[in-house]
Amino acid sequence: MPPRTVLFRAATAAAVLALGTTLLAASPQAPSAAAAEPAPVTDYCQGQCDDILPPGENGNATLVDILGNKTVGTHPAHSDDQLDRYNGLVAGYSGLTDQKLTDFFNDASFGVPADQVESVTSPRDDVTITRDKASGVPHIKGTTRYGTEFGAGYAAGQDRLWLMDLFRHIGRGELTSFAGGALANQGLEQQFWPQAPYTEADLEAQVEYIRTREGERGEQAMADAQAYVDGINAYREKSKNGRYFPGEYVLTGKIDAITNIGEIQPFKLTDLISIASVVGGQFGGGGGGEVQAALSLLAAQQKYGVAEGTRVWESFRQREDPEAVLTIHDGTAFPYAGKPDQARGTALPDGGSVTAEPLIHDRTGSAGTDRKAPVKAPARLKKAQGIYDDGVIPEGSLPGSGSDAQKRGMSNALLVSGKHTASGNPIAVFGPQTGYFAPQLMMLQELQGPGISARGVSFAGVGMYIQMGRGQDYAWSATSAAQDITDTYTVDLCEPDGSTPTKDSTHYLYRGTCTAMETLERTNSWKPTVADSTAAGSYRMQVRRTNYGIVTHRATVDGKPVAYTSLRSTYRHEADSIIGFQMLNDPSYVKDAASFQRAASNIDYAFNWFYADSRTAAYYNSGLNPVRPAGIDPALPIRADRAYEWQGFDPAANTAAYTAFAEHPNSTGQDYYISWNNRQAKGYAAAGFGLSAVHRGDLLDDRVAKLVEDGGVTRASLTRAMAEAAVTDLRGEQLLPELLKVIRSKPVTDPGLNAAVQQLDSWRAAGAQRKETGPGSHTYTHADAVRIMDAWWPKLVEAEFRPGLGDDLYEALTASLATDESPAASHGPSGAHSGSAFQYGWWGFVDKDLRQVLGQQVKGPLARTYCGGGDADGCRDALLGALKQAVAEPATEVYPADGSCKAGDQWCTDSIIHRALGGITQKAIHWQNRPTYQQVVEFPAHR
Repeated sequence: MPPRTVLFRAATAAAVLALGTTLLAASPQAPSAAAAEPAPVTDYCQGQCDDILPPGENGNATLVDILGNKTVGTHPAHSDDQLDRYNGLVAGYSGLTDQKLTDFFNDASFGVPADQVESVTSPRDDVTITRDKASGVPHIKGTTRYGTEFGAGYAAGQDRLWLMDLFRHIGRGELTSFAGGALANQGLEQQFWPQAPYTEADLEAQVEYIRTREGERGEQAMADAQAYVDGINAYREKSKNGRYFPGEYVLTGKIDAITNIGEIQPFKLTDLISIASVVGGQFGGGGGGEVQAALSLLAAQQKYGVAEGTRVWESFRQREDPEAVLTIHDGTAFPYAGKPDQARGTALPDGGSVTAEPLIHDRTGSAGTDRKAPVKAPARLKKAQGIYDDGVIPEGSLPGSGSDAQKRGMSNALLVSGKHTASGNPIAVFGPQTGYFAPQLMMLQELQGPGISARGVSFAGVGMYIQMGRGQDYAWSATSAAQDITDTYTVDLCEPDGSTPTKDSTHYLYRGTCTAMETLERTNSWKPTVADSTAAGSYRMQVRRTNYGIVTHRATVDGKPVAYTSLRSTYRHEADSIIGFQMLNDPSYVKDAASFQRAASNIDYAFNWFYADSRTAAYYNSGLNPVRPAGIDPALPIRADRAYEWQGFDPAANTAAYTAFAEHPNSTGQDYYISWNNRQAKGYAAAGFGLSAVHRGDLLDDRVAKLVEDGGVTRASLTRAMAEAAVTDLRGEQLLPELLKVIRSKPVTDPGLNAAVQQLDSWRAAGAQRKETGPGSHTYTHADAVRIMDAWWPKLVEAEFRPGLGDDLYEALTASLATDESPAASHGPSGAHSGSAFQYGWWGFVDKDLRQVLGQQVKGPLARTYCGGGDADGCRDALLGALKQAVAEPATEVYPADGSCKAGDQWCTDSIIHRALGGITQKAIHWQNRPTYQQVVEFPAHR
């Protein structure tokens, strides 16, 4: 029995015994079999649970809907009715009260009052889908387990059919063949497929693993998933025959609008595994990037020598910065993935030897280009022509894609224990920050049936259970954790005939045997359609798979050819987390904080999970954390030797030994919790660069700590803290005071610079916000100061660090961590207009360096002081020189034009634009650094 199965059964034996036969009621073969009516559900939130998910619940649009949107700007019902409320919080948070929360959020109570029912659909006689008038959210109630899940799939088809189809093709590496050859489509499938390349047999094996190796809950999970797929397919067939299917199928050439000839391919269980791999890759990964880390370490050693270069590099790597904001702040330590005292098995490449593994082969036609060849569209479709010319998902829009693909963090959470609230009950304001799309990647739903009772969001295509939301008397949410569950191994290359290997060899040594790499391929071709005018083309994607993961680079180590591979603990286990989600939806399992934590521990992806009921707030960090041998440094490439493998490693199903439940950061009843993808706890080492002395988590921590100190926290006051942080510039609040202190160490005699300094200081004193003068003005209150900061920051970082580090090391470090991620920076986890900002940048480096210049105490300092070579006057001159350049830079250069904004339009450049994944577009809204789906909850009672 593989180690992970042992661990699973040890952790959940009690749950399996308690599961009984109720969960297994109503098989697909007996769809009409009546089950006992579920017991009446009591809603213990009593009207104090709210949520929001812009732009709207309805994510399907017929061809008529799409043409109406393109011609006269109309929107299908419930496709945009949550957008204004979400946007309105920017102007409305300052006067927010508990009574006004539903001005900006949905009432997330269970059920639908009789006078609020908009429609009732019954796709089977054992399930009803009731939609409310306010938002069109489906409230799914089944009398059998199968019927409940069938209804969930049917509702998913109603709300997200096209989106689910897109994502199963992204996961399978077939996006261009499905939706068109736009350059962004090429880039997206080239980013995601190599992270989780599978054959159909691989996907089937994952289904079978869950069904046969995860006990009764595994059997039930796959039965639920099959019912969900059956529901999707029922709607797929009905909408196709009824001609109300999504219009994108016509625009991409899948179905003829006149004859209805064509097909929407049936969904199957393996599609769910494929979709899960995309979702997990976006939000639940962690670690990786060790080759780039090795290159920056080599650059440091080249400049300073091995010992001093390593010391300098470690001070930038900041694995355990003592000044970093923590979620568990009571001093409890959870040691994991730290720097060993004496590393062994590290395999740094020879300088200049690293080359990336080629992915694309045999290009034809427009492959690798953006060459267009528009088709002659019928007159009635002209308005929709070219809607996908820039890709179905613009490049970089998905977290985990684009040039910053290694950056996956999103989401935030604020929780306060009952000791510090006005009511005496815990309060939570939390949600996932998953980018902004139209329709959204997630969908709201309520599920009520045997063994299931919850309302919240699920990612489209894997919505058998609520993934974040509320139960009868508890609520939960998550943020991306990104702890180190991915390692880079260094495999020695060989030739089967014993001849001398080269970097191009396709065999490697596995435990002493020369073993062939497995070749996985996808051949995609496309031709222009009404939706995507990209000229015809094709290419072949190819990856090499080893027992140590996917080959990412080739190099030499000590002159010998090697391949670097990426091994993720959740590879081949993309959907195993379904067990944890099943538990979270089960009211007979989750009864308190402890049972919640046990449920969350069955989720394999790297997430921070938060919980609140009427008595307790709690936290648990999930993830399939592999146990490494002593002395292994997970921040750098590791030799592929049995002595350095994960303990208990079995490559057949990619299983190993994993850290125990109690070794994961966890806490119950702390005075408050915050998370914005910051470090979890003392001893829990950062898996990458950037978790330092200044982090966007500080924007939450400072505010919530003050609320707790004052006491009497309410839902409204905690929401205000979140909303204020959401429009605050991290640099202005946390770093501008130090920058001005250095600059004002002497009088600023240049009138222009002095005026700029005064503008910056006034902005800082007013809260350093990026906020309109009034609703709809589209002009920031301190517009000039914001422009100066946006222009100054990248220049000041370079002026501060490049001279001391030198070009090679500075560029190597910026390749590991970009210097800026302001809303106007147009890069980061999800590109421009994506809301999420200030996660990755050199905030902590600048903070420590300036404090070192000022002679202040710095815990975990940089190994050297860089600004002005450590001289205060030299540092001041460098900062002023950069400021002078920034002041002179016109707004049209600071905010260049893009496809949505004119050059110089500051508000528009910052604004959130829901990326159209279908044919319906949405208006731009005010920038907010805020969860996409968000809950505000306070339970006054408990079962």
